[in-house]
Amino acid sequence: MSRRKIFKTEHLQRQVKNYSEHCCVPLCTASAKFNGVLSFHGFPTELELRRQWLVKIRRDNFTISSHSKVCSRHFATDQLIEPKTLDGRRRLVKGAVPTLFEWNHFTAQTPRASVWERRERPTEPVSREEQEEHIDVRDHDYCSTPEPASLDMSSQATEDNSKTLEDLQKQLQELRVQREFCLQRFAGSDDNIRFYTRFPSYNHLMAFWFLIEPSIYKMVRVTRAISAAKRNE
Repeated sequence: MSRRKIFKTEHLQRQVKNYSEHCCVPLCTASAKFNGVLSFHGFPTELELRRQWLVKIRRDNFTISSHSKVCSRHFATDQLIEPKTLDGRRRLVKGAVPTLFEWNHFTAQTPRASVWERRERPTEPVSREEQEEHIDVRDHDYCSTPEPASLDMSSQATEDNSKTLEDLQKQLQELRVQREFCLQRFAGSDDNIRFYTRFPSYNHLMAFWFLIEPSIYKMVRVTRAISAAKRNE
């Protein structure tokens, strides 16, 4: 190899090393040099949104520069816009704020009710005149039987509601699975990968995932078919 090619190679390696992005969140060691799956996002230009980022990552007095980045494992999946092409870049939705960190076990906290909402308030007394105005006396025919048409409509409505509830429960379960086992959450730690998946490293896990990914939808359909068959037995 000529001296000119060697110089270009070494110069390129120094450039890659100097410009490798890393996450500025405390306790996070994610780096673009060792992880090609995570994406790294700069701080927003809007002052109020930038202040929220600093509060969330617990770095109030942090000096932000063009190299200050927050990796994608600190954002919920609904705040990330995945690329549509292989060479595309992952982006954040407008107003996205990092919420997943080491100190909250990478789980989003539900908003706490305000003091006014948590405080029990006494009910206003109702006067006797108002109570008498709202009394509605009706005659009931307890011996009458409902017509068949009304029974059919009620049965159909109950069946439709049950099916809708079952579909919503399935969607909720799928969202929970996607939320809890999102690979990005553990991409920066091989210890977490070994603990949750028994794979020795993240690269081994991704290699296995790429092998089964083309058939994952067939696996889901087969699992659902088996579950449906068991319910019909």
